[in-house]
Amino acid sequence: MAWLLDRYGWPGKVLVETVVTLPLVLPPVATGLLLLKMFGRRGPIGYFLNQQFDIDVVFTWRAVVLATAVMSFPLVVRAMRLALEGVDPGLEDAARTLGAGPIDRFLSVTLPLMAPGILAGAVTAFAASLGEFGAVITFAGNVPGQTQTLPLALYSALETPDGAATAARLATLSVVLGVAGLLLAELLARRTRAWLGR
Repeated sequence: MAWLLDRYGWPGKVLVETVVTLPLVLPPVATGLLLLKMFGRRGPIGYFLNQQFDIDVVFTWRAVVLATAVMSFPLVVRAMRLALEGVDPGLEDAARTLGAGPIDRFLSVTLPLMAPGILAGAVTAFAASLGEFGAVITFAGNVPGQTQTLPLALYSALETPDGAATAARLATLSVVLGVAGLLLAELLARRTRAWLGR
């Protein structure tokens, strides 16, 4: 999607850009409600999945994955578009004049040069997924052992009498996971930059 939005002009591009960016500006609960309407058993996509493949999405682990993916997708696309803007088109043109086809150019020139952006997008998606609450609780519910994520477990602990100790442990776990993810991302980014000679 980042490639299509950055490198090509086509009819309807503005509409697609708007739809891709929409989860950033909508309240997460509204995004969860839209997913619920589309993927519920009576929704257009949910009905099809249920009738054709006997797959239910709503209030399952699939809903958790889909809700967090939809909420973090605009962040990933944005990071990758910024990385693509930093790729010198002259390098791709040089590869073309040396006989590289479109796939070769992408795999050997463009993809390695945009690797830091891919990494940044992945880390941003991970961080956003760790904290996603509104879309997940609306679309997947809060079923312990089934759809309960870390933020939902933390919320449940705070709502239970004498749940302060559990909430503190879950908050500590959230901080540890966030810091570990950011440190790992920084390490990978440095190695990628060293590999690219930047």
